[in-house]
Amino acid sequence: MKRLLFLLIFIGSLIITPTLNLFASELTNTAAVTNELSISSGGEGDVHHLPSGFSVIPFAILLLMIATGPLFYEHFWHKNYPKVAVSLAAVVVSYYLFFLHNTHGPVHALFEYFQFIALLTGLYIASGGILIEIDKEGKPLLNVIILFLGAIIANVIGTTGASMLLIRPFIRLNKHRIKAYHVIFFIFLVSNIGGSLTPIGDPPLFLGFLKGVPFSWTLTHNFPAWIFAVIIFCILFFFFDKRNKEDNPLFAGEKVEHSGKVSITGAKNFLWLGVVIAAVFLDPNVDGFEWVPSIHYDGQNFSFVREVIMLSVAFMSYKFANPLALKGNEFNFEPIREVAFIFIGIFGTMMPALELVANFAGSETGSALINHNTLYWGTGLISGILDNAPTYLNFFAAALAAQGGSINIPAEVVNFSYGEGYVNSVVQLTAISVASVFFGAMTYIGNGPNFMVKSIAEQVGIQMPSFFGYILRFSVPILLPILFIVWLVFFAFL
Repeated sequence: MKRLLFLLIFIGSLIITPTLNLFASELTNTAAVTNELSISSGGEGDVHHLPSGFSVIPFAILLLMIATGPLFYEHFWHKNYPKVAVSLAAVVVSYYLFFLHNTHGPVHALFEYFQFIALLTGLYIASGGILIEIDKEGKPLLNVIILFLGAIIANVIGTTGASMLLIRPFIRLNKHRIKAYHVIFFIFLVSNIGGSLTPIGDPPLFLGFLKGVPFSWTLTHNFPAWIFAVIIFCILFFFFDKRNKEDNPLFAGEKVEHSGKVSITGAKNFLWLGVVIAAVFLDPNVDGFEWVPSIHYDGQNFSFVREVIMLSVAFMSYKFANPLALKGNEFNFEPIREVAFIFIGIFGTMMPALELVANFAGSETGSALINHNTLYWGTGLISGILDNAPTYLNFFAAALAAQGGSINIPAEVVNFSYGEGYVNSVVQLTAISVASVFFGAMTYIGNGPNFMVKSIAEQVGIQMPSFFGYILRFSVPILLPILFIVWLVFFAFL
């Protein structure tokens, strides 16, 4: 198995290295014009050298292994992914500290990771203590209502929270006629597209919020594409479900009388979820909340109070959760543990990519390629193949840099969000935001909840398509055409 791992890394390096050579060459030529490969830290006037193009290799290797590990060397990956992620992050952090003498990048990444994982942990654990049971017959209209409500709830407790809260009752509701398409439409709507209206909804948008995008911005600008896509997918699912007349062979001959009741066990955990959501607004960089204690570093105020609140909620909501709810949800910590370690690797290794992309976008060649159409398709396709959170940051950094801005300066992020001093920036950020969330449903690895939902479905005996079967049977013929229509309606002719 280890030989297979090394072979994959070697092949990945062969594929990546020539590209990086060209990329690094272009960056070197560009940077030579801009102060001899040096850039400002953006906060305290220190100047440090740009990272080499080859420093992106750990990031590329990590994403390659995230994509291939669960498929081709599952045992090794599940046993060793924490070591792999931490080791690759350590390589890049060491390179920044000891070769570039740049402490700003690692410190920023550390603060942002802490903020990111605190929110996901609070939402995941608090929602895990809520058990919803729907004692009704699963019918197409009822299923559509649940999917639509799930798409709304995803904006309140995140796609992770909504997926964990609703996937088991959705499966139980349809257990006599459950098919893979039920779960896949759930992934499309609840685990991805639904969570595009608030920063709480999906990790990419929360990262944007941490960078300075106003909280209400996503609701105002993403809503038209959100309601358009949600309605189309609900109608399409209804016709899929209407044609499903087959009984699940696992329950053949079983007759069940339904009471029609909906019951919730562990409802007190909704209060814990409310605390997490309220804590999100305790941002010292937002007008009116300057009083919130923070750590001032490199021209920014980094929050820690809300993160302590979120992690405290995670502990308390689990400690005092209803045991029946935890048992009914088959709750365990492995999904959030995996996310925590994987994102240590992502936050640690993506620093050079963000910096190099921003520098390239600021060049004459890069700026010429940046527009809302290329941002939509670039962000979307890479979000689907890799992970949508770092992809969002990369393309956001590129769009800002193309017009002389910096993603590490909150005031410039706010101005870009509202088009103050920038050209077509509002539609560009909308394209990035919509694409990163919507295209996260293209594969099982596009967004964190996708694999969680797939795993839960397989545990109860649902035959889910393989990685490539998901793409060929559902993403390409169903999801991609609708995302193309979204582009035509909202972006193509602007």
